[in-house]
Amino acid sequence: MIRRKFLTMTAAITAGSAAAAVPVPLQADKKQLVHHVFFWLKNPDSIEDRNKLVEGVKTLSKIESIRKIHVGVLASTEKRDVVDTSWQVSELMFFDDTVGQKTYQDHPIHQNFIKNYGHLWARVIVYDVAEV
Repeated sequence: MIRRKFLTMTAAITAGSAAAAVPVPLQADKKQLVHHVFFWLKNPDSIEDRNKLVEGVKTLSKIESIRKIHVGVLASTEKRDVVDTSWQVSELMFFDDTVGQKTYQDHPIHQNFIKNYGHLWARVIVYDVAEV
């Protein structure tokens, strides 16, 4: 009886492991639009202002056309000539297409973000990238 349960359990684990090893295909031919924004704070040394802006950027995740969002701050990586370390907060968003990005731009949540948090930044730069 114990041996039968052990063999059944072993078979189930093996089957689960085999299923987990099957690769899951990515969405084929799905070209996304990437929207990457960098913020320079008016008070670049203020952790409070940085955290407030991060809080504000995270509110944008409620916009339905955003497929994925990554909110970040400067990483503590090796300093190199090619790395720009002048900014304080970044948002990286993925949209299905330019229509989704336009929906985001015009969305009331985005407009409120600009109105409520715009006083924190001195400069913003945006890179919109079309996947090829």
